[in-house]
Amino acid sequence: MTFLFALTIALGASNVSLALPNPANGIGDSTVVITDKGAVRGIDTGNALEFKGIPYAAAPVGDLRWALPEERRPWHGTLDATRFGSGCPQVARYNLTEAGYDEDCLFLNVTVPKTAVPQKLAVLVWIYGGAFVGGSSSLYPLDALATKGHVIVVTMNYRLGALGFMAHPAFNRASDGGYGLADQRAALSWVQRNIAAFGGNPHNVTIAGESAGAASVCMQILAPGEAKGLFEKAIIQSAGCVQHLRTLAQSDLIGLKVAAIVGCTDRASSLRCMRGKSVKALVDAAAKVAGSDVMTFAPSVGTKAIPLQGTEAMSSGRFIKVPMINGGDQNELRLYVAYAAMAGKHVTAGNYPAGLRAVYGDNTPLVLDEYPLGHFSSPPSALGSVMSDFRPDNGLNNCLFLQTAKLASRYVTVFEYEFADANAPPVTADPGFEMGAVHSSELPYLFPHFSNTSKIDGPALTPGAQVLSDAMIDYWTAFARTGVPEASGQIAWTPYQTGARILRLDQGSIHYFDAGTAHHCAFWKKLYPGLLAN
Repeated sequence: MTFLFALTIALGASNVSLALPNPANGIGDSTVVITDKGAVRGIDTGNALEFKGIPYAAAPVGDLRWALPEERRPWHGTLDATRFGSGCPQVARYNLTEAGYDEDCLFLNVTVPKTAVPQKLAVLVWIYGGAFVGGSSSLYPLDALATKGHVIVVTMNYRLGALGFMAHPAFNRASDGGYGLADQRAALSWVQRNIAAFGGNPHNVTIAGESAGAASVCMQILAPGEAKGLFEKAIIQSAGCVQHLRTLAQSDLIGLKVAAIVGCTDRASSLRCMRGKSVKALVDAAAKVAGSDVMTFAPSVGTKAIPLQGTEAMSSGRFIKVPMINGGDQNELRLYVAYAAMAGKHVTAGNYPAGLRAVYGDNTPLVLDEYPLGHFSSPPSALGSVMSDFRPDNGLNNCLFLQTAKLASRYVTVFEYEFADANAPPVTADPGFEMGAVHSSELPYLFPHFSNTSKIDGPALTPGAQVLSDAMIDYWTAFARTGVPEASGQIAWTPYQTGARILRLDQGSIHYFDAGTAHHCAFWKKLYPGLLAN
């Protein structure tokens, strides 16, 4: 289909133009844009134009439940694009994200800066996190990235949990367990067809995400047969692309448990049976099966969606070769120690070894020698720090971030970072121990007032944190525009060569440090050579 190009409005005799959307009428109303399925009307916020709740695929209901996304039919008239569409079905998590059960949820949002530029704008597509079972595009205010960074920002909803990432023997084997990833690709295809109408460049698209959103970026990179040509750059915040994933056969066992809870145990009729169940019954059953395991509904390897394990794909160059920003938070998994404490499961000096044994098994004595309690301010901070350095069953750890950079950098340019602001706004209630820069701490620096709720009521950044925020937005959006992360008045960010020289993002100090040594990666490599040795 022919792209709809952005309106160019000449400013006097200069060559500068406004990268504003293509108006759908003759009176120059830039809040109305024609997409390939019909006109949409957004809202002018003063600094940006926002278009919300644009459907990018048909509602995945009935026979489209556990099927690849299909095109949305065109609509008549002008679609109201001033409000977010429904988030995809999920239970409430950690007293933050809200529960929801509306399957008609495949919507995306576009924020366009009202900025004078001489060419079409680069596009940054943000994929939300939430352990593949939660989250929504409505949680992220996009105007700071768009207006400060002079980029168009797109977010989308995608199917979650049992409806988006559950595998089952009755599903199509080629796409089994990867329907949420297929939704993301459908949204990226929409961007290719339509973003020029909003003033964007479909040939300069960066995909970015945090946590499960970052893992989703990894999965798209690892699927050249499915996602090649949909993006030119990638930003990965807190996900090890080389994390070992369950096989399809292993994930089938999870799907069978969910099916059994809702009463669909007959293999021949199980798909029809599950399609007849209520969304709430399926979502609740999935939550029961998952329990506290945040990796339960991570995508499965061995399908068209993810053909190879990350280590195999990246060590052999069988991935989509695009420049990357990659990294995470210094104290990632202290957040989950905090969640456990809030649930009454406290780490003490007495049970610290048992906490390690639950993760590292027979390697626990060696881990205790490497990480004695006396080196930390408290037992919970100790356990959180150990797991943030490395744990074999979860991609949220710094040695896997560095391993991802090590393998990918043999083929592409990687800019590696670590976010280390211990004074970042809290992401949960005070657990009674030192949190540091935990998982998701960096999000308010990119999305002002981010609170992991639709209220978007997080505190304002302190002056020092705001300086760091400005630098991060500069780095991120310059990378989206040009492939080189640069920030005004800040240190030059050079590509990854070794874990001994990683850019550390901290309040009052952006500098290089030896991340490999800081996180004991040589020690972990000896214990887990299969994940860290290549």
